Amino acid sequence: MAESPPQLLASGLKRYYRSGIQEVRALDGVNLSVSKGEFVALVGASGSGKSTLLNLMGGLDTPTSGQIRTPGGDLSTMAPRQLARYRAQDVGMIFQTFNLVSHRSAQANVELALYFLDVKPRDRSRRATQILEQLGLKDRLHHRPADLSGGEQQRVAIARALVKNPTLLLADEPTGNLDRDNAQAITQIIADWNRRGGTVIMVTHNLQLAEKHAHRILKMEYGKFIDNAGDVAGGLAR
Repeated sequence: MAESPPQLLASGLKRYYRSGIQEVRALDGVNLSVSKGEFVALVGASGSGKSTLLNLMGGLDTPTSGQIRTPGGDLSTMAPRQLARYRAQDVGMIFQTFNLVSHRSAQANVELALYFLDVKPRDRSRRATQILEQLGLKDRLHHRPADLSGGEQQRVAIARALVKNPTLLLADEPTGNLDRDNAQAITQIIADWNRRGGTVIMVTHNLQLAEKHAHRILKMEYGKFIDNAGDVAGGLAR
């Protein structure tokens, strides 16, 4: 049987930008293949390129050069409207700072993820309620973010990312603002979703949680992947 194509394939990926008179090479020739159902953790110091890579894979930014191929096409050549559709349909994103709408309830925040998919209001409400209850927030449906703990806010953010049944979950330091117990609980929720077949790419500084849950841990430094000896990894990270 032929091997199925990867969920995501990045090749020769570069992202340069200018800071004053300096050229910053946030990504400098990254190659990465991620299979469907994998859990990949990206680790490295701040400024190593992890979040830049995640933003490119999520269609939030475009590369200076290189390709990011998905089952739906090459992100690097998609028009803005196509990228918006990719983000709405295929990608769930979780951020360290939660990025919840402050004046909306937990349920309304989750429903927003379905609004741009033309889901009917009654179905949006039903699906948002269902996933929030699954994440232990049955009694917090109508609370606004300011009335929720950090762990509860992150659960709402996870619910918002997963309610649309994405093919790829991108998590950027999802436990960075949480205490140890909440960090473990949040990572467990992500790992459980992965075990049900979802593909996860997670940026984290928490090596212990990465070692516990991820199938692969890739270390980045100066916009490149490096191997365990600290050398730049050649070829394709897989």
